Amino acid sequence: MKYVLSRLSFLLLSLWVAVSVNFVLPRLMPGNPAILMLGRYKGQLTPRALHALELQFGITHQPLWHQYLTYIINLLHGNLGLSLTYYPVPVSQIIAQSLPWTLGLVGTATIISMIIGTAVGVYLAWNHGKTWDNVLPTMAMFTMALPYFWLALVLLYFLAYVLHWFPLAHAYSTGLSPSWTWSFVGNVVDHALLPALTIVVSSVGGWMIGMRNNMIQTLGEDYITFAEAKGVNHWRLMFQYAARNAILPSLTSFAMSMGFVVGGALLTETVFSYPGMGYQLLVAVENEDYPLMQGLFLMIALAVLLANFFVEILYGKLDPRARQGQGGAS
Repeated sequence: MKYVLSRLSFLLLSLWVAVSVNFVLPRLMPGNPAILMLGRYKGQLTPRALHALELQFGITHQPLWHQYLTYIINLLHGNLGLSLTYYPVPVSQIIAQSLPWTLGLVGTATIISMIIGTAVGVYLAWNHGKTWDNVLPTMAMFTMALPYFWLALVLLYFLAYVLHWFPLAHAYSTGLSPSWTWSFVGNVVDHALLPALTIVVSSVGGWMIGMRNNMIQTLGEDYITFAEAKGVNHWRLMFQYAARNAILPSLTSFAMSMGFVVGGALLTETVFSYPGMGYQLLVAVENEDYPLMQGLFLMIALAVLLANFFVEILYGKLDPRARQGQGGAS
């Protein structure tokens, strides 16, 4: 319990720092959203209209501490401001519309690549020096070396444009309305298969090689040799003894990957015109949409912190040594 409380305290402190940095950075930038909106209207806004825009974007001349308290209160109410690009749509609404697409595509693809890569890495380490152990790591290094955007464009050209096996772009066909029907869900899955395939192909090699190397190092430990000498079952030795400890470093990488899933796969969503968080981040940067960028960065920071928190709890469960110094017998 003391270990969990210490991790929770660190999570809350980190979250407060992330929120504070997210508050300060936009205020260090020159200008403000209202001035940018004035530029779009080519200076045709009256001073009263400009002041009204400043109030809508939360820009006041009050003391900084008062602005900070207002900012925290707005966050607690889910108010992230208004987007410049989609004005007057709230940033929270844009995130709510984009996040499910990113989680469904990038999250699922990341989990699949991690499971496949880890399982193959365990197999290769257990059969170290054999045929597949010489072939698959070489193939993995090759796919990891390929520029992702090039791989995505090649697969898109041959599998979608030439062979017509997959749709070319978007999350679902034009003309369909989102609904919980089998036809629409099937159409969404059909559009997501190729983008997910590009993510899996480009990332599975990293998981495989990382797990293979960790597993080989673990298999050389004395407790593995002792367990093998005692006649521990083959499968139990491989998974419960070796793989359980070898996977611990991969959990941290998995936490970071799942945290950054919220930020979307920028290149994937750009190449396939997929309406996720990465695409919205690109739009925000291109249009200097500071409120939208601020909301997206906050969501990414929150997701990374939460992912790391849960993995640290899982880490402590799998490896009791992680709890040493955090409460002893707790």
